[in-house]
Amino acid sequence: MWSGAKALDIMVRAPTNTDILMITLLLHSLRGSGGLLLILTNTLFWFLPILALALVKLLPVGRWRRGCSRWLDGCASGWIGVNNRIQRLLHLGQLNVVGVDNLSKKEWYMVIANHQSWVDILVLQRVFHRRIPFLKFFLKKELIWVPFLGIAWWALDFPFMRRYSARFLQRHPHLRGRDIETTRRACAKYRHMPVSIMNFVEGTRFSHDKRQQQGAPFRHLLKPRAGGIAFTLGAMGDQLHQLLDVTICYPRGVPTFWDFICGKAREIHVKIEKLPLNDQLKGDYFNNALFQQGFQQWLNDRWQAKDRQLDEWLTRETS
Repeated sequence: MWSGAKALDIMVRAPTNTDILMITLLLHSLRGSGGLLLILTNTLFWFLPILALALVKLLPVGRWRRGCSRWLDGCASGWIGVNNRIQRLLHLGQLNVVGVDNLSKKEWYMVIANHQSWVDILVLQRVFHRRIPFLKFFLKKELIWVPFLGIAWWALDFPFMRRYSARFLQRHPHLRGRDIETTRRACAKYRHMPVSIMNFVEGTRFSHDKRQQQGAPFRHLLKPRAGGIAFTLGAMGDQLHQLLDVTICYPRGVPTFWDFICGKAREIHVKIEKLPLNDQLKGDYFNNALFQQGFQQWLNDRWQAKDRQLDEWLTRETS
């Protein structure tokens, strides 16, 4: 049995570095578990009315569908709002945001950003919540068959796109331009309701291995893919009014989702640049070689500037 003196010594001795590390890890895990439970509960709470409204929206009545769309966007906005409150309650990520002024929920936006983690989506939703219309992503047409989520994405008016390969179009030339026309019809509903179309231009999350495999001429980014954004601008024509170019940086290391909800992403930098969508950015990207070359040069210039901004933030952190 321990003597009273020994027990007292254990109670009063200074904690070791190992003790402090274990306590810190325990606190992070408790915060992460609590945060995950709250986010899952919030998601389930809002998913049920979204699914119910989606079934009602199947009724082929235009005015009724437009009303359902507004309610659905309201549900999605409510879901994001509660998620944001959970993040603030648990002190998840201190956002340092530049350029968020003079935005409007009544405008139509194209939003592009670099992509490093699934946390990027939470950051974008938090930054733009109630400042611009609800963010919507272009999805592959096959994703509409994903159980439950497919009908929810359809109900929330996420545009489903079908892209034909060059080889397929050689065999079926009569379908040339059909993909843009189909997407343009799918986006016609946005004429009645402002929207923000989101596009991660790199197409995948950044890693140094991917950068080396690509031979990308950037230190912190992958090569931007011009086709997707050019396709969207071509399909939606004059519906989009402004482009928001977003740069996201995690100066203390890119977090996973679990890292984020455990509170390990202490500081996040976000810079938003507002750019006009002029006629130089709207054209036939896939059939006009001159326009394609100019569009790629414009996007590469944007990515060069973004890479310099990331380098400045990361260098400041390590100095």
